[in-house]
Amino acid sequence: MQYKMIESPATKSIALVAHDNMKPDLLAWCLTFKEKLSKHSLYATGTTGTLLSSKTSMSVKKLISGPMGGDQQIGALITEQKIDMLIFFWDPLEAQPHDPDVKALLRLAAVWNIPVACNQATADFLINSSLFDDSYQKSIPDYDKYLAQRT
Repeated sequence: MQYKMIESPATKSIALVAHDNMKPDLLAWCLTFKEKLSKHSLYATGTTGTLLSSKTSMSVKKLISGPMGGDQQIGALITEQKIDMLIFFWDPLEAQPHDPDVKALLRLAAVWNIPVACNQATADFLINSSLFDDSYQKSIPDYDKYLAQRT
């Protein structure tokens, strides 16, 4: 696969996802960083998005519930380069019925080179990074060249 450089925007599109046991932690984190998060476009899977918008009064674009396909919706947005960052508070101690979807989502985030936080410590590092509110150059797969080579 060949890669190309693109500019990730200063105003990010951020996906917020949390497994059931982690929703209170993500809510608390979002309340702590509400001012910083409010400057960006926020997306969330169904139940998480409803919780966050009602408890924080932030504008959140709600997708469907993760187990019903919301994780895959976020993955599709990542491949379309419409998501710049993923904050996913997942529960490593609880089996998830949609575990294949979760793994696919994390795989797509890695393929398309977006920052991912799977716990509060990493989310803290990302949101406090000097790059959080700035644009930056990043490498992504050059899908157009890939298609051209296939024909």
